[in-house]
Amino acid sequence: MTHHNRRNILYVLVVSSMAAGFLTGERLLFSVAYLLLGALLFSFIWAHIAIRWVRISRRSQTQHARVGKTIEEHFSVHNTAVIPKLWLEVKDLSNLPGHRASHVVPAVGALGTFRWEARTVCISRGEFRLGPMIILSGDPFGLFVIPRSIPAITRLIVYPNLVPIKRFHLVTGNTSGGEAKRQRSPNITPNVAGARDYTPGDSLTIMDWKATARYKRLMVKEFDLDPLMDVWLFADFSSKSLVEAPSVQRVNGTGPVIPNQPGIPPSTEEYTAVITASLAQYFLDLDQEVGFSAHIPQRRVLQPDRAKRQMTHILEALGMARSMSEYSLDQMLAQETQYFTRGTTLILVTSSPESAWVARAKRLSQRGVKAMCIYLDPTTFNPLIRAEDVRRTLRASGIPTIIVRCGDDLSHALGQKSQ
Repeated sequence: MTHHNRRNILYVLVVSSMAAGFLTGERLLFSVAYLLLGALLFSFIWAHIAIRWVRISRRSQTQHARVGKTIEEHFSVHNTAVIPKLWLEVKDLSNLPGHRASHVVPAVGALGTFRWEARTVCISRGEFRLGPMIILSGDPFGLFVIPRSIPAITRLIVYPNLVPIKRFHLVTGNTSGGEAKRQRSPNITPNVAGARDYTPGDSLTIMDWKATARYKRLMVKEFDLDPLMDVWLFADFSSKSLVEAPSVQRVNGTGPVIPNQPGIPPSTEEYTAVITASLAQYFLDLDQEVGFSAHIPQRRVLQPDRAKRQMTHILEALGMARSMSEYSLDQMLAQETQYFTRGTTLILVTSSPESAWVARAKRLSQRGVKAMCIYLDPTTFNPLIRAEDVRRTLRASGIPTIIVRCGDDLSHALGQKSQ
């Protein structure tokens, strides 16, 4: 029986006792009515006091996470009064999928504290709200349950997952200093020149295990000095390019994607975020200067940089990115043309079923900007989509293209040579 039903029964008993008392003149009936009214008043006051002089705090270890990682939140309820709290219920209204932070708090003594923690595996990329919370409590008779809102809200950004890329066949631009110098470089670059004997102090990241096995001694890779160039990652989050399987579910119907099976959800929005983040990590690990541009849906441009903070900025942008921009890929490219100078290598990550942008990318190539495309085949995300015209136009344009299909192993797909 709910507290509403119990309270309604008491209301009926009070009215019935009062009516019977007036009709019969029996004082006992009036006494019963007054006793019931007193119980109602006592319960009402107790329920209101029960949620007062209570302090609740929540502490999370980070405001950023990555898909597949676990976040921890620590909660404490402190009774600041000398009157014990018989029971409290804390309801958490966070919108992070799978987050179960609500808790029923047992009796807390005078000036006592109760603590608990919640661990949640982040399954969805996006920006989420932790909080607010509602505290519920009531009287010993279960007649009243009074809520109290705790408006404290913190923000959590869940970055996309990263896939390891062993090698990416980058098509370099024409730099102002000429062609790539065939000189040995002490730094890791995309251009592997050969192998040499291991010397103490060499990093394990440049070990050449195939050569080691062949020559039966430790060998490390040597690299050619890389031409001075910027790598720009252009992620297409246009609403016109969004293609996803009918089975895709989102928070509240329009929010971040909620995976219903292991792996990347069958949405071009999610594939674009994962591919762009993974490429950024790959090039920054090679000490390459990386720029980033996207409409997420607000326009976001990050000038080329090789510092560690660049990866954080890119991940934050991709964590919040949604395919909601009203601009087409062609229109977005037109806005960013000023940033792509001669010698720049431009990597487009798109699933656009329209072909108008290909001509603009071709004109950029004619200006000395070497454009290449990671094309997410939209027909593999939804068979009702047609993209033959785009693929045909890309082949005719001569723009190097890597085709990625829904369900592909991205580490392998991104390591293949462009068409």
